[in-house]
Amino acid sequence: MVQSRTHNCGELRLSDAGTRVTLCGFMENVREVGSALSFIVLRDFYGVTQIVAETEEMVNLVKGLNKESTISVTGTVRERDSKNKKLPTGEIEVVPEKIEVLGRCRHNELPFQISRSKEADEATRLKYRYLDLRNPEVKKNVVLRSNVVAALRQAMTAEGFLEITTPILTASSPEGARDYLVPSRKHHGKFYALPQAPQQFKQLLMASGFDRYFQIAPCFRDEDARGDRTPGEFYQLDMEMAFATQDDVLAVLEKVLVPVFEQYGIYKRVTPAPFRRIPFAEAMEKYGTDKPDLRIDLEIQDATELLQPIGFGPFEGNTVKAVVVSGFSATRKQIDKLCAEVEVQTAEKTYWFRLDDSGEVVGGIAKFIQPVKEQVIAALGLEKGCFVGLTAGKKAVAQKTAGVLRTKLGALCPGHMDKEQYQFCWIVDFPMYEIGEESGELEFCHNPFSMPDGGLETLEKAARGEIDPLTITACQYDLVINGYESASGAVRNHDPEIMVKAFELVRLGEEDVKKKFPAMYNAFTYGAPPHAGAAPGVDRLIMLLTGEESIREVITFPMNKNAQDVMMDAPSAVTEKQLEELGIAVVDEEA
Repeated sequence: MVQSRTHNCGELRLSDAGTRVTLCGFMENVREVGSALSFIVLRDFYGVTQIVAETEEMVNLVKGLNKESTISVTGTVRERDSKNKKLPTGEIEVVPEKIEVLGRCRHNELPFQISRSKEADEATRLKYRYLDLRNPEVKKNVVLRSNVVAALRQAMTAEGFLEITTPILTASSPEGARDYLVPSRKHHGKFYALPQAPQQFKQLLMASGFDRYFQIAPCFRDEDARGDRTPGEFYQLDMEMAFATQDDVLAVLEKVLVPVFEQYGIYKRVTPAPFRRIPFAEAMEKYGTDKPDLRIDLEIQDATELLQPIGFGPFEGNTVKAVVVSGFSATRKQIDKLCAEVEVQTAEKTYWFRLDDSGEVVGGIAKFIQPVKEQVIAALGLEKGCFVGLTAGKKAVAQKTAGVLRTKLGALCPGHMDKEQYQFCWIVDFPMYEIGEESGELEFCHNPFSMPDGGLETLEKAARGEIDPLTITACQYDLVINGYESASGAVRNHDPEIMVKAFELVRLGEEDVKKKFPAMYNAFTYGAPPHAGAAPGVDRLIMLLTGEESIREVITFPMNKNAQDVMMDAPSAVTEKQLEELGIAVVDEEA
């Protein structure tokens, strides 16, 4: 051991009885029995050991300490009379001859009980994160994260990838989210940006002649928090391969990730490689999302031709989607709650009916279904006891609403969701372009650096009006695990001519491309290899491995939902002198 310890608090066993030892740790608990007997629980990173103070001097020394003080204990190991089989050290105890206070806790009351910190409200846990992390249940996620990152590094190195770090201070670039900007002291009025991803740098490495690159990369995006997304910063396993195809990238990630999930995941069943590949259009049609949870066996059916003409107002002129569930014996109150939850999440209504045990159509919109009952039963493959949830609207709206309904029904019906496993799939053939919700004009759908399927010829046809740009697919792919997007990647657009043509369709010319991406554009004019890559999100992978519902549980020092570090009080105000050096003035909007 190092420092003054001879052993740690998780290592002593019955075979050590009679040994003189020195332990160091946090005083987790003290139980006094009279004036000359105290039982002390000493905890360190490795475990806990019981200390038994049997003299008035030792009892008084400990009595004056608050819980969580750090102490050093020197004494002799002996066999316990009352053994605790739940603890690795439960057969022994240490009788101290010396107790030294190393760090006194000066607070009589703690913000929460350390062993039950996960029950405290999140704001308190984040403010006192250093106490929260003393809880072994919280700490174990950080330990697992370290082990997983080490395994990822080892696996990538074994596959011939070279770990290379890329800059943190760089230029602002349109990556799809807001940049965090850093003002320059030497160049007033100009700003660095923290990288949303090392996208351009890793492509430049391929143009520089490096063949296989990776890093555990910090990424920074000024975006709102979700349960599976932390605001501010996150980490990803960033990788890129020269002279590579989509198949090459997918094969490497399958080889790297499956053993990690088999070794560290809470579920022991993992999808074997190769993973199923689902085109984006098929995913939206069958599952109503490009992040399908394949642990659920339900699929969405199209009921437009069947139900559009039945005289029910919300169906008229709209796409209609159906989710059929057998064995869903919910009450009317439960169904209403389900529909309300879907509406909260999607802002769209859900409709329903049921085929009861006698074969009659009942509940919800049953009166509209009754005249076409036999056609509906045949078309949707209904059996007695089936529940049918329905959504309607424009095609994309009906699909997405049905996707949310499918997920919620799967979670409510154990017979339709096998939770105890990791289900992997690739979503491929994403649209290259979409109509922007705010602009109403053609925009890139995913990654502007992706190679369009069909290359230059397809883009030229779209420019001439021979094909609809919305039908162009890209060599892009997402890895989905249990309904979570866990990696994104693409075959890159490495040809300047194709790059310019792709941007022209979104109203940006060659000069715009040169201005926005000067290094990458110029590098590609010197001859760049075809290349492809991806970036699994490390935080999200750890969340899936641990089974945690919030990503903040697997980040050592997370921000809260409002992108605040309440422990360090960030973001915070700075001095006028600092602002003057940067040539910045803070304007009061209310003034």
